[in-house]
Amino acid sequence: MAFLQGGITSEADAPEIESLGTVFYEPLWLFHRSELRSQGLEGLRGRKVSIGTEGGASRALSLELLKRSGIDGNSVELLGYSPQDAKDKLLAGEIDAALMVLSSESPVVQQLLADERVELESFPNMDAYAALYPFLNKVVVPAGVGDLTKHRPSSNITLLAPKASLVVRGDTHSAIQYLLLNTARQVHSVASIFRHPGEFPAAEAMEVPLSDEAAQFYKAGRPFLQNYLPFWMASLVARLLVLLIPIIGVTYPLLRFVPTIYGWSMRRKISYFHEELRFLEDELEAGPAAQANALARLDRLEQQANHLRLPTAYAGAQYMLRHHIASVRERLMAQRDKSASSIVLLPRK
Repeated sequence: MAFLQGGITSEADAPEIESLGTVFYEPLWLFHRSELRSQGLEGLRGRKVSIGTEGGASRALSLELLKRSGIDGNSVELLGYSPQDAKDKLLAGEIDAALMVLSSESPVVQQLLADERVELESFPNMDAYAALYPFLNKVVVPAGVGDLTKHRPSSNITLLAPKASLVVRGDTHSAIQYLLLNTARQVHSVASIFRHPGEFPAAEAMEVPLSDEAAQFYKAGRPFLQNYLPFWMASLVARLLVLLIPIIGVTYPLLRFVPTIYGWSMRRKISYFHEELRFLEDELEAGPAAQANALARLDRLEQQANHLRLPTAYAGAQYMLRHHIASVRERLMAQRDKSASSIVLLPRK
């Protein structure tokens, strides 16, 4: 992750990063020695000016604005000091001015605002700069904010300020992004010189697009689980849900059919006996030999039915099966007795 100043890059130049929103202003401060009469960037001609180190945000923005104002290395001596070194050399009188991109809470800025040996300069033509560079904003440094007892600065000062975005790599885990966003809201939502309470973090894409997680965060807040669970636990539960949801999606329809399949299997066991009993009923009109065989089969069938184990819910069906067996037995016995009584004994010769 990183804090990225507006105007540094674009989506085309850095497609692998995504923004979590803007988090604060980073003004371009123009300090010069108090004995010099400066008139914005034009007043820097012929001066020794620190514009920041190579590759830094201060140098990139300073060079762009100086170029737009028609100022180059031939008309001004451009030096590459860090903010701390530029402050020391400016207070020592070794350089005439310094351009630096820093937040208002920076100790370097706070010290320079309160020191009478330097002055803070406003930028003229603010509306023109803001129109030419959409990533720049106008911010006002209130008079006396540096030191009320010395009334420094002595008047309101208008500065140009890009916004800093919190950016991450596109493959950063969503849980980490939500954690960063929640922390950014806690840290940067408080009021300061240039921001109102709750102004930051803001859902502004600037040159880098917002991540999907950031867009969801600004729309609906942090994930539901993080409102009630510690981050580590919420992250763990969220990962488990990702695994469980597909499993539940597959098993739930199957579970709905389990009772149906189970009930069918129980009824199939009972229906087997009823089918066998119907076969036996068809043999009631057969001869004595067939009836004797049917009676033996009925005994075996009844023995199997007595050993049949069914859930309590099917007790009624099991009772009806036993009743059916008893009914077939009664009919079979009655038919056997009827056949026996019809036999005529012939006298022996």
